[in-house]
Amino acid sequence: MIKIEKNGMSGWGFGTSWRSGASLATAMVVFLAAAPSSAQVSNLMSPQSIASVPVMPGTGSPGATIVAPGPTLPSAPRPVAQAAPVIPAGHVALSVAARYGDDAPLISSGLIWRVFSATPDASGRYHLIKQDKAAAPTFVLPPGNYVVDASFGLASAAKEVRLHSETVHETFDIPAGGVRLEGRVGDVRIPTGQISFDIYPGSQFDTSDRRPIAQNVMTGDVVLLPKGTYYIQSNYGDGNSVVRSDIRVEAAKLTDIVVTHRAAVITLKLVNEAGGEALANTQWTVLTPGGDVIKESIGAFPRVVLAEGDYHLIARNEGKTYQRDFKVVTGVDREVEVLAR
Repeated sequence: MIKIEKNGMSGWGFGTSWRSGASLATAMVVFLAAAPSSAQVSNLMSPQSIASVPVMPGTGSPGATIVAPGPTLPSAPRPVAQAAPVIPAGHVALSVAARYGDDAPLISSGLIWRVFSATPDASGRYHLIKQDKAAAPTFVLPPGNYVVDASFGLASAAKEVRLHSETVHETFDIPAGGVRLEGRVGDVRIPTGQISFDIYPGSQFDTSDRRPIAQNVMTGDVVLLPKGTYYIQSNYGDGNSVVRSDIRVEAAKLTDIVVTHRAAVITLKLVNEAGGEALANTQWTVLTPGGDVIKESIGAFPRVVLAEGDYHLIARNEGKTYQRDFKVVTGVDREVEVLAR
């Protein structure tokens, strides 16, 4: 199950990305899911606008539902202008800024600007000439042709710019949005570190071979993505609790996604009597009723996260094999004992 909430963000480009788990302006994340979900929307204007979003209980039905965006919040203020740079003789100023799209607010933080030579060298490489992380920097350059790339998370835009004798002002459109992820079992939040997310371009129903554009995204991370359709894969534990779902990233919106897993944490024990001490050096195999192996491990009481359903368990210790069937109920974490007899 997935719950989604959103907050309100073009040329050829060079692929650049960056990530941080602290704020929307400094992080990017990817996500998949295929279980129940709901959504809410809010504007993506600045890191300060990214607050904790209340989470609604999931319905338990499969699929993802995205609520249409609400009214756009007031525009973010235009970045404070920098002091006029000193322009040496024979140089020209290039002033740049970026916005979430045509007639959309300016992006006030989280940008990385790169200026490249417009002509490749003998090896075919375009040389990086200058770089800046200000919201609206001014570059002082000799007259000539350049390629300017603006990166905002995994979204970017680039333009070829010609400088002559007068200051040039360029505004880049980067129609991008953000996603922030969280996992739950029922209404209980899955602790950070026990769940991760991968994000893929396009729909999960597209059968073409694709690589994830973001992997191992942690709870609370924010991923900035070009607007469009993506699917997330949520991996809870190292068993078979995997949830997938399509989502839509909207320009200038932050989408909070809550993926709900139907699973439980199971602790395995081989004992001589009910409630007894677990026997060490036990080899474990968890299988589906059809015989497919879900998890193998060794230890006295290993823990495994399993999706809701029926399972067959095999324990091997000191050359002997013991078996039992058991059922996993969503949200019911428990011990499963196998009697060594």
